[in-house]
Amino acid sequence: MNKNTVAVIGLGKIGLTLAAVYASNGYKVVGADVNQNVVDTVNRGESHIQNEPGLQELVHEAYVNKQLRATSSTREAVQEASTVVVIVPVLIDDDHDVDYQYIDAATREIGLGIQKGTTVIYETTLPTGDTRKRFGRMIEQASSLQAGADFYLAYSPERVYSNTIIRDLKKYPKIVGGINEASLINASTFYKLALRCDVLPVENADTAEFAKVAECVYRDVNIALANELAIYADQMNVNMRDAAAASNTQPYSHIHAPGVGVGGHCIPIYPYFFISRGLDEGIVQHSRKKNDQMADYALERIESQSGKLQGKNVLILGLSYRENVKETEKSSAWKLLEGLKGRGAASFVHDPHFSDEEMRTFNVEPLELTNEEMKMVDIIILQAYHDEYRSLDFSQFVKKPFVFDGRNVLDPSQFAELGMGFDAIGGAKQ
Repeated sequence: MNKNTVAVIGLGKIGLTLAAVYASNGYKVVGADVNQNVVDTVNRGESHIQNEPGLQELVHEAYVNKQLRATSSTREAVQEASTVVVIVPVLIDDDHDVDYQYIDAATREIGLGIQKGTTVIYETTLPTGDTRKRFGRMIEQASSLQAGADFYLAYSPERVYSNTIIRDLKKYPKIVGGINEASLINASTFYKLALRCDVLPVENADTAEFAKVAECVYRDVNIALANELAIYADQMNVNMRDAAAASNTQPYSHIHAPGVGVGGHCIPIYPYFFISRGLDEGIVQHSRKKNDQMADYALERIESQSGKLQGKNVLILGLSYRENVKETEKSSAWKLLEGLKGRGAASFVHDPHFSDEEMRTFNVEPLELTNEEMKMVDIIILQAYHDEYRSLDFSQFVKKPFVFDGRNVLDPSQFAELGMGFDAIGGAKQ
């Protein structure tokens, strides 16, 4: 075990960025990942994550300085380190139950490699109590060491956003909770040095876990409120975008943006960490249902104004779950595609972040924005407002398709001038 060596378990978008930042601040870092291609890429001084500003440069610098290397053996990485940071995904299955398969496997290997005096910090978003009850006990069983005495255990949630991870690591305080005082001190000291950020200690690991899920629940509930208001705004022929902007000039109003759904690795998933652990039926459950229903609501709006979708060629703009990222986890595009298929429409997708080959691996039919292919489009749904769409010339769609703005961001007047039908989530009608 080397005092200045950190093991980062899981080299996804956040894990690799953490590893590179730790290395830039003077630590020796050993990253572990089960994907051998990821390991090989990092060991060439390259990033397998292509759309995170500044990451490639940090990885290359760490490689040149011999501060970062990768291995497929979690046990090996842990044996070398005095601090272990775990950022392995926890997902939900089709029944919305927590799926621990990846992080359980990683934790068993941590237990087999850990040495006395090591500090283990979980950053993966978790149900309340898992660091202490599930993973602490798992490490104890595998290692015959005692948590809080022979090794130290803490939880510190990742709180970053794709495309701004490096910035966010310093911008937001690092919430840290330990299973005891020594664990808290060790983890807090590590982050102050490794990230050079502010640290916000909380009472214990359970509190830190709860805080992260609560952040996601807050956003999900507020988006659902915005969506419910948008549906009512449609009924009242009010532009929700304008109404919300006016309301939000008062400092206590923070109405979120409505849309065709909520996607990503966090907001659609983590509320179930409360729901599956006994949270009473109420606003959180209602919000999840409301946000999941918005794609169907959008298709109903389209049919009410442009006729049945049977046999129509429908173009979805944006496969990613939000603008300007190359990530499809829980994207509203999937629900739109499912709904269009059920209505007998022919679906096509354009996204500047994905090649045609990548689209087809998702069983999605790509459509290029060329004059020839644009001729066939009957209906357009804006799903993710990538920067490339800000300058899109809709006049090139010669069939004058009906346009549905799933994010209420387009100027409806341009479609009136083109003689095209238009509607938006929240009543932005021509």
